[in-house]
Amino acid sequence: MGIIQVNNIKLYAYHGCLDEEAKIGSEYRVDVEVKASLRKSAKTDELADTVDYVHLNHIVKEEMAIRSKLLEEVAQRILDRFFREIRMIRRAKVSVAKINPPIGGNVEEVAIILTKKR
Repeated sequence: MGIIQVNNIKLYAYHGCLDEEAKIGSEYRVDVEVKASLRKSAKTDELADTVDYVHLNHIVKEEMAIRSKLLEEVAQRILDRFFREIRMIRRAKVSVAKINPPIGGNVEEVAIILTKKR
């Protein structure tokens, strides 16, 4: 089993429960970790034999563009697409962080982390 990470994906999106968040948006950071067998790709040097991190990034960008009230819902959608579209994945972890959240304090970020396994 091997691990592929795509870290610090920076995006601007419009998630949140407040009406203002839907209008002005916020900065987000997404980190992804997937586990899959990488033995074959390590020998063949072929993209078809591994999990393409470009595909992972594409899924994250598409799902982050769909507005949600809760980050949990966004992360779950990302995980569900990973498992639906990439059969090689055995386990995945997604962290979605809102940078400078509007929570009435000096908070750098809030983050949720979800995991899923096949």
